[in-house]
Amino acid sequence: MQASIELDRSASVQYLLRIADTCLILSQRLGEWCGHAPALEEDIAMTNMALDLVGQARALLTRAGQLEGRAHDEDQLAFLRDERDYFNATLVELPRGDFAFSVLRNAMAATLLKLLWEKLEASSDAEVAAIAAKAIKEARYHQQHAADWVVRLGDGTEESRSRMEAALAQLWRYVPELFAADAVDEAARAGGLGPAWSELREAWFAEMASVLEEATLAMPAESAFMSTGKRGVHSEHMGYILAEMQHLQRAYPGGVW
Repeated sequence: MQASIELDRSASVQYLLRIADTCLILSQRLGEWCGHAPALEEDIAMTNMALDLVGQARALLTRAGQLEGRAHDEDQLAFLRDERDYFNATLVELPRGDFAFSVLRNAMAATLLKLLWEKLEASSDAEVAAIAAKAIKEARYHQQHAADWVVRLGDGTEESRSRMEAALAQLWRYVPELFAADAVDEAARAGGLGPAWSELREAWFAEMASVLEEATLAMPAESAFMSTGKRGVHSEHMGYILAEMQHLQRAYPGGVW
């Protein structure tokens, strides 16, 4: 069984891994809809969005490995870290849930990523800026696709509305973590690598409020609960998704397609 790699936890590496891991883990959850979505078109759409996110994660993992300077490639960083060395937002590691849950989570995550990519186009790191320039087009589509479904379900039947309200109640408690400030964000902001996620808070709430208003859904009150996935302290669900995601690379070290 392949052992875990030892990660350099420098601020710049952690900052890039926060974004890369958020994309990577969300892609795993979206990929779980392959063959299970309520319509063939959505089956294809969810899977394609998962592939977009894998591509974004690959690019950032590669750059993080270069900055780390330990010759870790994208596969090692994706599959050979311990749970505490993943820095994704907790929101994306929660179980797949029903379709309402998934499209609302995708709307929330895609809005965040879109705002991040817009800022990262001006990154002092030319490679990160180039990644952002490509990724922003994908994030805009992901946001629009998910937002359309939030509106359709929220302002739809009694059943679809009740499911969307339940999803809101479950997911909204993980919002404070998205915009929690810390030393990693401050170092990235000070060095020009990227924005502190806290800088995106106002724009994110404005865009989500517009979507929820059109869906005739009330925005929940902000929770006092603070999840900690961005700091490497995850929910009980993270270990299960990593066990499935890492199995082949751990069992067959260095295996390639």
